[in-house]
Amino acid sequence: MQTLPNPTTPQPTPNTALTDTTIHRRKTRPVPVGNITIGGGNPVVVQSMINEDTLDIEGSVAGIRRLHEIGCEIVRVTVPSMAHAKALAEIKQRLARTYQIVPLVADVHHNGMKIALEVAKHVDKVRINPGLYVFEKPNPNRTEYTPTEFAEIGEKIRETLEPLVISLRDQGKSMRIGVNHGSLAERMLFSYGDTPEGMVESALEFIRICESLDFRNLVISMKASRVPVMLAAYRLMAQRMDQLGMDYPLHLGVTEAGDGEYGRIKSTAGIGTLLAEGIGDTIRVSLTEAPEKEIPVCYSILQALGLRKTMVEYVACPSCGRTLFNLEEVLHQVREATKHLTGLDIAVMGCIVNGPGEMADADYGYVGKQPGYISLYRGRDEIKKVPESQGVEELIKLIQADGRWVDP
Repeated sequence: MQTLPNPTTPQPTPNTALTDTTIHRRKTRPVPVGNITIGGGNPVVVQSMINEDTLDIEGSVAGIRRLHEIGCEIVRVTVPSMAHAKALAEIKQRLARTYQIVPLVADVHHNGMKIALEVAKHVDKVRINPGLYVFEKPNPNRTEYTPTEFAEIGEKIRETLEPLVISLRDQGKSMRIGVNHGSLAERMLFSYGDTPEGMVESALEFIRICESLDFRNLVISMKASRVPVMLAAYRLMAQRMDQLGMDYPLHLGVTEAGDGEYGRIKSTAGIGTLLAEGIGDTIRVSLTEAPEKEIPVCYSILQALGLRKTMVEYVACPSCGRTLFNLEEVLHQVREATKHLTGLDIAVMGCIVNGPGEMADADYGYVGKQPGYISLYRGRDEIKKVPESQGVEELIKLIQADGRWVDP
């Protein structure tokens, strides 16, 4: 015999740690990148990178514009030479003249002090890779790195980095210290191995140089092509920064994720896991596809976690023997009719068993309750029953009646 709870007996208090569904993001300082701010409690920022040669000014402007028009908030370009750096001046001017100002980031590698100083005039943020910024030739016969050697290389890094830091600081611009697992400096590989610890120490070395020059407009990334390494590196970086009183925002990404379904799954596994833990302030999904294909993946990750709401959230059951209509076909019809809307939750449910309960949080529901008919819901309330052939049309009318419809 089942024992029912006594209403007079005090009930256990729910564990808020288990019932709180909000993602509590790590507190970070705000870092400006043009008219966008990374960190500081701002929405997670979406980034991508054009694949045009920066010397191709017309192509680069078109590529930047394509990305920005579909929601990419910061666009990165590569600058392997002084000519590329100077081309950015024209790219920026042409964007402002023919489209609008877009926050730009430039990649600088391989002893690029002069290139970096030139490009810092034309972009909003410069990205450097500590493992490549001052090249250290590998020595296969090395048995140790002496403190003197460490100090000498550290001083060389400081000499190379200082002019760029001062330029960015004085212009109010920003820097991304972008560590990659596959390109750690020789000293870090020798001292820590090919590990997340080496990645973190590499970033900290550059952070300390920047801080010594009173420059703190920094964003940090710890990318790797293997998800477990990427997760470990970001978690350790966040932990070390918390211990050291640093509050720099983190740029998340699984580098070289590949293409297709697996590239998307791999990126989501890494980026989504960290965002769910409250780690991360800006993201890039790196696909071996056209850059524009990256943006929908970014927004889907953010929407799934409740961090951004930029499209309709569709709730749909997987279908079963109780389903009273072709669920896959109807979901496609509903999606095609409403996908241009933002900020709505729309549920498409195959039967009454799961319908009202599973879609309780949706703004609108489309439920099969009897053969040939659809019940339309607003929240938990059934509004009308209509023939199945009119279901999508009547759903649109209901959204229009509530003033929540906009034409495509």
